[in-house]
Amino acid sequence: MRLIRLIAAIACILLGAIIGALNTQPIALDLGMATIRASLGLSVLVALLLGVLVGGGILAIAVVAPLRRRLRRAESAMRAPRSKP
Repeated sequence: MRLIRLIAAIACILLGAIIGALNTQPIALDLGMATIRASLGLSVLVALLLGVLVGGGILAIAVVAPLRRRLRRAESAMRAPRSKP
């Protein structure tokens, strides 16, 4: 499993380097209060990274956090002493 992750990470790094090298055109991103000047490749990679981070955050909040709360409740219910009827 570690080998697959390593190969995937190397492939993503190489793909990012290729995208950055092929898209060297300068662009100016106007944010209203500031203007950012960067290459097109860097801008695409930053936008993809931000999308992954935002998507991961939403997934963590919407799916992982409720499952962890449910697991904690189930574990505490298992540890609680059961009263005999």
